[in-house]
Amino acid sequence: MSSLLQPHANDCEPNNSSKILPTISEYHTTFDVEAMKSIKTGEADQEEGVFLTWEDLWVTVSNGKNGRKPILEGLKGYAKPGQLLAIMGPSGCGKSTFLDALAGRLSSKIKQTGKILINGHKQALAYGTSAYVTEDDTILTTLTVGEAVYYSAQLQLPDSMSKSEKKERADFTIREMGLQDAIDTRIGGCGSKGISGGQKRRVSICIEILTRPKLLFLDEPTSGLDSAASYYVMSRISSLNEKDGIQRTIIASIHQPSNEVFQLFHNLCLLSSGKTVYFGPVSAANKFFSSNGFPCPSLQNPSDHFVKTVNKDFVHDPEKGLAGGLSTEESIHILAKLYDSSEINHQVEKEIAQIIERDSVSMENGSHANFYTQCLILTRRSFLNMYREVGYYWLRLLIYGALALSLGTMFFDIGSSSESIQARGSLLVFVVTFLTFITVGGFPSFVEDMKVFERERLNGHYGVTAFVIGNTLSAIPFLLLISLIPGALVYYLVGLHQGHEQFLYFTSVLFISVLLVEGLMMIVTSMVPNFLMGIIFGSGILGVMMLDGGFYRLPSDIPKPFWRYPLHYISFHKYAYQGLFKNEFQGLKFTSNQLGGPANFSGEEILRHLWQVDINYSKWLDLAILAGMAIVYRILFLVIIKSFEKMKPIVSAINCPQPNFRFTKVTRSNEIE
Repeated sequence: MSSLLQPHANDCEPNNSSKILPTISEYHTTFDVEAMKSIKTGEADQEEGVFLTWEDLWVTVSNGKNGRKPILEGLKGYAKPGQLLAIMGPSGCGKSTFLDALAGRLSSKIKQTGKILINGHKQALAYGTSAYVTEDDTILTTLTVGEAVYYSAQLQLPDSMSKSEKKERADFTIREMGLQDAIDTRIGGCGSKGISGGQKRRVSICIEILTRPKLLFLDEPTSGLDSAASYYVMSRISSLNEKDGIQRTIIASIHQPSNEVFQLFHNLCLLSSGKTVYFGPVSAANKFFSSNGFPCPSLQNPSDHFVKTVNKDFVHDPEKGLAGGLSTEESIHILAKLYDSSEINHQVEKEIAQIIERDSVSMENGSHANFYTQCLILTRRSFLNMYREVGYYWLRLLIYGALALSLGTMFFDIGSSSESIQARGSLLVFVVTFLTFITVGGFPSFVEDMKVFERERLNGHYGVTAFVIGNTLSAIPFLLLISLIPGALVYYLVGLHQGHEQFLYFTSVLFISVLLVEGLMMIVTSMVPNFLMGIIFGSGILGVMMLDGGFYRLPSDIPKPFWRYPLHYISFHKYAYQGLFKNEFQGLKFTSNQLGGPANFSGEEILRHLWQVDINYSKWLDLAILAGMAIVYRILFLVIIKSFEKMKPIVSAINCPQPNFRFTKVTRSNEIE
């Protein structure tokens, strides 16, 4: 234990050192030392790296009272190739917001001003050159570690690389993160045991460094890791430059680094309530705090001391707390003012000016897998996820099968008497209604898929169209099972209209109806990502469509304003009911038990007079309309997602009309529509 603390015992100054102010030459020396460290770590060719600078960066959010609350206030700094920048501070100080601002991931409701430059230019972040590891590890829980990384490699890496080369890259990355022993273990999640939280964190890092980006953002990369694993992961990330010769610019928000992890960083950005308390070399941070009356106690981790000093969430005892009995808020204010007037701040401004004046090249988009490959890989991955996830389709198939047996025994051998007419109609309506309504139960799985999609889409792994196609194709085999097995049980146990054509039509309506409702629920998921609200909203839509389908209230009795025009005609239940009724009743004869009436009557008469079905057009047209609606819902889902992407920069520009505002978004060459 003492060996771990010893390096920082030398850095921490005793209390009497607080009166010794560092000279200008000491600060110059510190910057020179950091430059030399960068060269030693492989920064001999900085021209190939990414220089990131920001000046007067403000981020504000509406406080609901026609005013705006600042989250970040006038930040400035830089990040250079071959160096690791740590963003530190207490919880709620704006670390993640700062990282999102630099990466161009702020919500459109948040206002951002200031100047963020990449290699001295205003330009967008490019796919393959930048990557972002989020704090939340959003990965498909049914995949193994190896599968998650392999599929990601096939999606992200260009087609110029062979499958063996992509697999070799994935294996190398897995080994670098120490996950080789868990390569065949599933990720796991809620309700299923899998890898640990720390291992999941490392899988997320693996996925994002596959393309060997030159600019890497890490949001709490050591979250969920113990001190040994934290040091292992961060040391591997910092040594990647030596492994592949790429001079990475790494920016990481980190909450509580250990002694060893803290020493891996070159520069430190210390925030408190959105203000810069310190920005500069890590090696000069302790000197800055000590010289201004806040020395680090002996044998204490300097990073812990810095964060504790600027944390105003808890009241300190003046006798045991900060220098001179000052409150934390007063101390933060003093440190911020002292930093603004310090020589180290002037050196930072000079560094920024020098970086901007450099003759640097613009970032270029990296290549990626083509559209066909993306569709194929996404279909395979989604199919595997659906196959392994019990709640996706298998549980629904079990419920449908049990329900089909119940219906088959209750309506067994229904016959062709006049009493069977109402029973047939009720059975058909119940089957299609229940089958589609219980599709809402798949909403949690849709939400998880959308979370994974949003993370991967933000990092430019693939396009929206490829995702929609892959999700649709992978679901078709399971939807066919859900339609065929319960459909066959109901159809033949009940004794519905015999004939291969009639059975094929019956199962086709069930299949397309479920496919259609899944598309509708995907639209709801994209607009209402909240789990509970999404289920309520989706159930409400299906309930209204079911009510207006023409069975519970005959078409002639439906009120014309709104309910009949247009709602009755855009409700898919109308076409499902009418198609099934035509399929069942056309060509059948029913016997009558009424005295004095006709001995039998045709199914066409029942359709026309009892169900008010329009028999002037074929049942296949009803099926075609259902298929068209299913396609339209998928296209609408695609359009909604792409519209949100297009509107985000427009809304941000409206919120931030200043000419020096810059919104960044990960883009890809040959953007897939």
